[in-house]
Amino acid sequence: MAAKLTHLDSDGRARMVDVSGKESTAREAVASGRILMHPDTLARALSGQGKKGEVMAVAQIAGVMAAKRTSDLIPMCHPLAISSVKVQIDPSSDGSGLQATARVKTTGPTGVEMEALTAVSVALLTLYDMLKAADKGMTLSDVRLIEKSGGASGDFRRDI
Repeated sequence: MAAKLTHLDSDGRARMVDVSGKESTAREAVASGRILMHPDTLARALSGQGKKGEVMAVAQIAGVMAAKRTSDLIPMCHPLAISSVKVQIDPSSDGSGLQATARVKTTGPTGVEMEALTAVSVALLTLYDMLKAADKGMTLSDVRLIEKSGGASGDFRRDI
């Protein structure tokens, strides 16, 4: 049996979920994604000598800012009081590019999965923007929720 979609009312119209009766609990979500690039572009990104400056540091800041603005971008997301956002940019283990990981925390009546996914997406887009002069063929991939905790739906951990 398919799960009921919470953002649709009984007539199938989009709606923001009413969380006013939900208990505030500690919530956390981790998301990740990759940007694949030419080895020379990766070397430039890792050196901090990109045409537009230290690309990895700027991407981390962009990811944090994006997590805080998620409800402005995703129509049915609630504005949240986020407790913590950490965005990490690292070389991919296979040397094909960079990996972004975001960990977002709050205490509230709804989760932070969308904030973590938005943080990763914008961090990757920022890397693309800052490196596109060197490599327009970069590819963003594998943006996904890795884990989440808290809330009525329970914990989730992706088998990687």
